[in-house]
Amino acid sequence: MPKIIDHDQRRREIVAVAKKLIIQGGFEAATMRSIVAEAGFANGALKRYFPSKDSIVAATFQSVLAEMNERIGESDPSLDPKAALRHDIEATLPLDQYRIDGARVLLALWEHSVANEELASLYRDHLREWRRLLAARIAAARGKDESPDAAAVTDLAGEVIGMTIGANVTSLMFPDGALVPEYRAYVDRLMRNIAD
Repeated sequence: MPKIIDHDQRRREIVAVAKKLIIQGGFEAATMRSIVAEAGFANGALKRYFPSKDSIVAATFQSVLAEMNERIGESDPSLDPKAALRHDIEATLPLDQYRIDGARVLLALWEHSVANEELASLYRDHLREWRRLLAARIAAARGKDESPDAAAVTDLAGEVIGMTIGANVTSLMFPDGALVPEYRAYVDRLMRNIAD
């Protein structure tokens, strides 16, 4: 009886290998050849799942963004609005090695997306949705019956996104987590400002 192959699982394994290689050596380390070798596939087998490096890159980018969205979505629905907002902000910050590694992958993929309109569009869509969700959380946490579209709310959402992206980039220079206390202190200050 022939062995049944779970093709979706194989794709996830290939993406995991690409992430691992990017974490270890940057975007250039994730060549088709190195992915095949690390995944233990025959040379031609990879093409069955991903026809090109760009298709692997796109899948890897989507995977990292989906993981971030999952972390945000893991908040307890019984949390009060301020606690839910804190959870969402902390979910996007490099507060542990797993998220620092994710930042390394995102940075490599951001650079690549500058020359790849499909990836750039994917990330712009992600940023728009993140801003929308964050603005709704901020409006609820402020408790002032503001619309998520209110300027004060969208300004805060933009500040959080900018700080988060900056923290993810900066964490690459301090991969041992040395900046985690600084990021936590920023979240504390931000939450105090939102409450005012």
